Amino acid sequence: MGRPRRPVVVDVALFYGERSGGIRTYLDEKASFAASSGAFEHHSIVPGRRESHGGGRHEVRSLGFHTSNGYRVPLGVGALKDTLRMLRPDYVLLHDPFWRPHGVTRAAHALGARVVAVHHASPALNAAALPGPDALYLPLLRAVYRRAYEPVDAVMSAVDPEPDTGREATIRLRFGLHRAFVPRPTERAEHLLYVGRLSREKRIDDLIAAAARLRPRRTVVLVGDGPERHALARREARDGSVRLHPFVRDRDALAQLYREAACVVDPGPHETFGLVVFEAAASGARVVACDSTPAVASADGLIDTFVATDVPDLVRTIERTLAKPDEPAVAAALAERSRWENVFATELEALERMGH
Repeated sequence: MGRPRRPVVVDVALFYGERSGGIRTYLDEKASFAASSGAFEHHSIVPGRRESHGGGRHEVRSLGFHTSNGYRVPLGVGALKDTLRMLRPDYVLLHDPFWRPHGVTRAAHALGARVVAVHHASPALNAAALPGPDALYLPLLRAVYRRAYEPVDAVMSAVDPEPDTGREATIRLRFGLHRAFVPRPTERAEHLLYVGRLSREKRIDDLIAAAARLRPRRTVVLVGDGPERHALARREARDGSVRLHPFVRDRDALAQLYREAACVVDPGPHETFGLVVFEAAASGARVVACDSTPAVASADGLIDTFVATDVPDLVRTIERTLAKPDEPAVAAALAERSRWENVFATELEALERMGH
């Protein structure tokens, strides 16, 4: 008897950019785990400058955004469907509701694949990124999400997606940690640190306002890229309340940035997990996040929380966090428990249960 066929898992991700965060990290770590473990055959289909196929990475032609983190807009869905037919997947994971999910789901079902919608963002997050009142966009975005999620076989999420999508989560979305994110003795500086996309929905202005109210006043270091970078650069030149740092891909360098900050703060209220604050907590940093951030529940009490959009509460929380003693043993235990290999082994088990 020959060896049993390995399951073929295909991730389809529109928001996989050169300087993007959680989704790119998840997919890159997943590809690495699949290659080292041999547990499944893994492929990613993402937008690229031109069509190319190789090494489990499949890019389809797309156009770039000038103000994005390297995000691109695909030229239709035909090449995506052709790639699925070439790969003959067992499981297809769709990481957003915007890349013609109805048609892609039909194509995957025709191949005998099971389709999972992965809930990374929400209508509220997408609406907050657009100019004007959120209420203008929320009804349309909720309709887009509900239509996208309607025909899939399962939903993977870290939060309850039902109010926005009409579907409950049947598989828990988990994120893991690279081995760089562990506590190490480090002398801390005085600044506050934000790592992530520089965009309006992240409410970076709330963090800057909070830093100005602290005594002593704190500088905010912003690591990343995004459409607000030029406005923040003007602020950096004008009053020095912020310092901009380029996007950091190297995990060891990023872990050291977390450790060196007086406090790592994520002021955004719409995170569907919060990988940055999870990484920072495991690295031994002091960490503050909005009380709606799902990573808080998985971080063993290492992340302090504030009420979303409440700048005075954010100030109080940062002050309280700065006064706390370090907990390196708790951080080390979190880091060890949350390795990516554990995440993907559990995810594969959930997919295979769905297949029976």
